[in-house]
Amino acid sequence: MKAIQIFKYNKQDISATLVEIAKPAIQADEVLVRIKAAGVNPLDNKITRGGVKMLVPHKLPLTMGHEFAGVVEEIGSQVQGLSVGDKVYGLMPTIKAGAFAEWAAVPALILAAMPAGMSYTEATSIPLTALTAYQALELMQVQAGKTIFISGGSGGFGAMAIPLAKARGLVVYTSGNAASRERVLALGADRYFDYRTEDYLQELKQVDYVIDSVGGAELSKQMKLLSSGGRIVSLNGMPNGRFARSFGLPKWKQWLLSLVGLSLDRQAKRVGATYDFLFVQANGSQLKRITELIEKLGIRPTISKVFTLEEANEALQSIDKSSSLGKTVLTLE
Repeated sequence: MKAIQIFKYNKQDISATLVEIAKPAIQADEVLVRIKAAGVNPLDNKITRGGVKMLVPHKLPLTMGHEFAGVVEEIGSQVQGLSVGDKVYGLMPTIKAGAFAEWAAVPALILAAMPAGMSYTEATSIPLTALTAYQALELMQVQAGKTIFISGGSGGFGAMAIPLAKARGLVVYTSGNAASRERVLALGADRYFDYRTEDYLQELKQVDYVIDSVGGAELSKQMKLLSSGGRIVSLNGMPNGRFARSFGLPKWKQWLLSLVGLSLDRQAKRVGATYDFLFVQANGSQLKRITELIEKLGIRPTISKVFTLEEANEALQSIDKSSSLGKTVLTLE
């Protein structure tokens, strides 16, 4: 079968290779999925550059890709609740990846039925961003009626995070580019800040929760938004010791990341808040709950660009060079 693989990490060259490899055999707890579409994400380029090898030491060569939508073609002997022909979608296990291929052997527990009425291209754009937002809200143990600031609300992450936060009864503030104001407000955001002309730190009172999707200096700025007892989760900040322990990393990595994340822990502590780093995990039961919400609210993802599997390098270059308001997808139909 055709697949897109990397054979080594390379900080300067993010290109991958189109190869012919054997069609995967499934284990008892897996299903064979005929991939119809796969989402392309900044995470893919980060992996190629070796940016996550401290957290996730992939075995090379690695078949790329995490998000997928497709059709069940074969079912393992221990799998229940799925049938051949089911339309499913999901996020591949962190250590495994493998969505940039014609077929994938997938643990049944990470799968959910595709949202009703969605195409494969639309469905594959959901799992990573939606699960990230869902897990961030779970980690912070959010309570209805409280306030949250979500940075970068005009991008693909915001398109899922904002309605999920509103569904939990939160008052949602967010930021992004001026052109996206009306679209993002229509998602349910209570207030929108143009990052070029408006300073949310000057205009907002303290908030209970923050989801940071930017990192760097912006993360430190968002710390100042938090009220005493507040929680902030970063998707692009530095991992800390608490994350390393919860992620099950070896003791030496726990020690190292405790030092790496100490500055952010201290920044949060100075305002009486708590800092956490999040690396999204595959979770079929959470994805099923997300699917129910998507169907209930009528959420439709925005697709920016569609490439074929053979054009995977063009897709990877595209997301590396520019930020998009919609999803970039590989189609295998």
